[in-house]
Amino acid sequence: MKILVINSGSSSIKYQLLDMAAESVLVTGLVERIGEGIGALTAKTYPGSEKEKLYRLETIIPNHSAGMKMVIEQLSDPQHGVIRDAAEIDAVGHRVVHGGEYFHQPALISEEVIKAISANVSLAPLHNPANLDGIRVARELFPQVPQVAVFDTAFHQSMPPRAFLYALPYELYEKERIRRYGFHGTSHRYVAGECARVLGRPLDACNLITIHLGNGCSMTAVQNGRSVETSLGMTPLEGLIMGTRCGDVDPALHAILHRNRGMDIEAIDAMLNRESGLKGVCGMNDMRDIHAARRKGDKMAQLAFDMFVHRIRKYIGSYFAVLGRVDAVVFTAGIGENDGEVREGTLIGLENLGIVLDREANAGKPGAWMRISAPQSKVEVLVVRTNEELEIARQTKEVLGQARIETTGPAWPGAVS
Repeated sequence: MKILVINSGSSSIKYQLLDMAAESVLVTGLVERIGEGIGALTAKTYPGSEKEKLYRLETIIPNHSAGMKMVIEQLSDPQHGVIRDAAEIDAVGHRVVHGGEYFHQPALISEEVIKAISANVSLAPLHNPANLDGIRVARELFPQVPQVAVFDTAFHQSMPPRAFLYALPYELYEKERIRRYGFHGTSHRYVAGECARVLGRPLDACNLITIHLGNGCSMTAVQNGRSVETSLGMTPLEGLIMGTRCGDVDPALHAILHRNRGMDIEAIDAMLNRESGLKGVCGMNDMRDIHAARRKGDKMAQLAFDMFVHRIRKYIGSYFAVLGRVDAVVFTAGIGENDGEVREGTLIGLENLGIVLDREANAGKPGAWMRISAPQSKVEVLVVRTNEELEIARQTKEVLGQARIETTGPAWPGAVS
C-alpha cells in the first residue's frame, strides 16, 4: 500500500509518499511560497538510500491546486519520480491541526467530516483553513482514492475533565468550548508507541512523560497509553517556554499591559505569540544560537537557557504527581532529539525522582532512538526520533482497514462524535 501524507499550510504543502509494506519513505518534499511570487518544489527521492536524489523546481505557484498538481507531476516524473502515475497511490492521509471535541480518532473524509473541521476554524484560524484547502484539492485530484484526516488534538481527547477544564464560569465551556485541547498529539502518540516497543511492553501498560521540544514545545503525561495531561492548552501558547511563545504567564498580564502601556488585545496577543519566549528574553529563538552566545558569556542567553530547562523540570515534577509511577521520560523533536545540553540541564538533580542521567550516552548522536539513563536509574530516559508522517500513514492505514470491515451504514461510523 502506498500512502501520500499531506500537511498543508497557508503558503506551503509538505508531503511524503510511503510504501507501507516496509514503512519506507519513497519521497519527501515541500512546496513553498504558494501565492507569493516565485515559489519552489523541493523533493528528495529514496531518502537515506544509495538511490537518493534531490529535485528542485522554482516557478510561480498561484494556489494550492497548482501546488498539488506539481506534487503529482514530481511523484510520477520519469526521471525524478517513484511511481508511474497517480493511480498507484492507494490513500491520502491529511494532517489537521484542530479537531476540537468532534474527533477522538482519525476519520475517513466525507462532506460531514469537512463540515466538522470547518466548525473548528475559530479554534485554529491559521491552520484549519489551510488544512481544508489541502483536503479539497486532494479530493479533486484523487476523486477515487480514500482520504483520511488525522488530528493533532485527537490523542489528547482522553484527558479527564479535571485536566482539560479551566476554572472559569462553566458556561464558557458549554457555549464556547473553552478548554484545554493540547497539540503535537501525533508526535506524542508516535514516540509513546516507540518507547513502549523499546521497553518491550504493551503501550497500555506504560506510564510515560513525553517531551516534544522544537520551536514549539509541549509535554504529555501518558498513563496506560492514554494522554491524561498535556501542557499546551486551548491554543499553542500555554505551557513550556518556546521559541517565540511565552508559555505560562499570569492572565492578568493582559489587563496590566492595556492599562499601563495602552496595548490593545491584538498587540498583546501578537507579542505573546511572536515576540516572547526565548526571543523575548535574549533576542534569539534558535537554541543553537543561544548556546553559541552562552559560550561567549552572554548573560541573557544563559538566562533564557536556564528559564527554558527550569520550566521543563517543573512540568516533569507535576507529571510525576499526576502519574504516580513513571516508566520512562522521552525526549523528541528538533531540540529534544539533538540538544544534549538541554537534556542534561533538564535532568541533572532529579535523582530523588529516580532519574539518573548517563552523560556519556547523552553526548551521543541518536539514531531512531537511544537510551540516555544510567544503569542504576529507576526511570528510563530515552531519545526517540519523532516521525509524524509515518504516524499519519499508520493511522490512515488503520482507518481504511476498519472502514473495509464495515458492511452497513457510513464508511466510518462514529468518526464525528
